[in-house]
Amino acid sequence: WYFLPVYGFLKLIPGDLSFSLLGAKITPETLDEARLLRKAGLPVVLLGRGEVKKAYKVAVHRISKNAQEKIEAAGGSVEILEFD
Repeated sequence: WYFLPVYGFLKLIPGDLSFSLLGAKITPETLDEARLLRKAGLPVVLLGRGEVKKAYKVAVHRISKNAQEKIEAAGGSVEILEFD
């Protein structure tokens, strides 16, 4: 998975997520709390690369079609957030 801040890529491997995030909804706020975002307040974009083996609940500003299909095929859900 890649989360794309406006100014560059941040590669996120699902194993990087804290066990406290697993089963919870993954949002820009939870990613920031886990110190996985370089600059909070910028839109978060999820790009699909690799496999999704668990059902994740994800809320991001944008998502690639491939990433959304993989998350939903694994039983997860995707919410698109508005960016102010």
